Amino acid sequence: MAKRKQHQIAKRLIGRYIVADPEICHGQPTFRGTRILVADVMEQVAGGVAWETIVEEWRGDVPLDAIAEAVRATPLSEPSVLRPAGS
Repeated sequence: MAKRKQHQIAKRLIGRYIVADPEICHGQPTFRGTRILVADVMEQVAGGVAWETIVEEWRGDVPLDAIAEAVRATPLSEPSVLRPAGS
C-alpha cells in the first residue's frame, strides 16, 4: 500500500502573541499557548468591552499586550481580517 504524501502546513507566527497553527483550531489565528481565537477577542473589543474585562473573562490567558497586538493587526472595521477565508 502506497503512503500518501502529506502536505504539511507550518505553524505561522503572526506576532509575539498571535499564532496560526493548522493543528490548533483548524489554523485560525489564536493567542499563543491557548485555543482562544483572536477573532473572538476582537469581537469583544469591537463591541466596546473594556480590555481589563476581556483579560478577566479569559482568566488572564489573553494579556493586555496581546489584545493591543491584535488591535494593531486587525482594523476594528474588519475583525475578520485574521480569520481565514471561508470561516
